[in-house]
Amino acid sequence: MADRQLRRLKREELLQMLLELEQENEQLAQENRRLREQLAQREVCIAEAGSLAEAALKLSGVFEAAQRAADLYVENVRRMAQGSVEEGGDERQ
Repeated sequence: MADRQLRRLKREELLQMLLELEQENEQLAQENRRLREQLAQREVCIAEAGSLAEAALKLSGVFEAAQRAADLYVENVRRMAQGSVEEGGDERQ
């Protein structure tokens, strides 16, 4: 609104405008707080997702090592079983 128009307004009209602007300002401040809280929550979610991804990768490494150990154990049991069969076969001859 131009200065001339503002000067022509009555005191009541100016006070009413001031009150409306104050209410609008409060609404915008509340929306700003709400949006900041949402942003903070999303940042936490993103950080947790990164942490979960890192944890999954670490667990994947643990599972891979466990699988290698299990494979090695099975291979050793097979060798021992095969050796027992071969030793048993030698005694019969």
